[in-house]
Amino acid sequence: MTSPILVTGGTGTLGRLVVPLLGNAGRSVRVLSRHNHESEDDGVEYVTCDLLGDAGIEAAVDGVETVLHLAGGPKGDDEATRNLARAASRAGVRHLVYISVIGTGRVPLGWFNSKLGAEQAVADSGVPWTTLRAAQFHELVLTAVEKMAKLPVVPVPGGLRFQPVDSREVAARLVELTLARPAGLVPDLAGPKVYGMADLAHGYLQARGKRRLMMPVRMPGKAGRAYRAGDNLTLEGAAVGKRTWEDFLAERVSRQVGRRAS
Repeated sequence: MTSPILVTGGTGTLGRLVVPLLGNAGRSVRVLSRHNHESEDDGVEYVTCDLLGDAGIEAAVDGVETVLHLAGGPKGDDEATRNLARAASRAGVRHLVYISVIGTGRVPLGWFNSKLGAEQAVADSGVPWTTLRAAQFHELVLTAVEKMAKLPVVPVPGGLRFQPVDSREVAARLVELTLARPAGLVPDLAGPKVYGMADLAHGYLQARGKRRLMMPVRMPGKAGRAYRAGDNLTLEGAAVGKRTWEDFLAERVSRQVGRRAS
């Protein structure tokens, strides 16, 4: 019998896409979550575990040969990943797959530093590994511009550029990597277009039929310089997705309109 694939963060944005894809590939899945989750008739096993608190990890990795680590938060990713990596090594896991973010090691912000620590924990675990760095998901960009658009004047940090990528394309790539042999650090995955922050905000406002004044602002400090230098981008050598920000917005807005109509 094939051992289950353990997916951390399996109930999150990316996890909800990855889990059924693994099931469609004929693999059994064990989903790790911080909160209790009732079992459903989908053949998925759910386990409760606190990676950051180092509680319940041994039981979660028991009998597992492959771990797909998607769980993350605003802080503590490095410590949580070290806890997981230690348990995976002791359990004899044969493949540890990690999703990171483009800009790790280059953008001097705490979250990126935490991601770098997590990458190092995976690489130093002694478990054969694969790490994929992806650009920001469309959903994350949408959350940011929605908040900005609620203001009477939209602040637009000058020089900030992004390559938002479709989460479904990231999920498909991760499943491909999970089912393959360990490959180390693989090429980054970015969206098909580079946008300034003003372009992203304007696209959202246009899709929603809204108008707002925009005010350019300057992002200060080392982080601002890193963003203006494009350190959060991979302009060469990255794998490139197909769905654009405009495609995502059109689908999301039409879906919202359909819900209101029904």
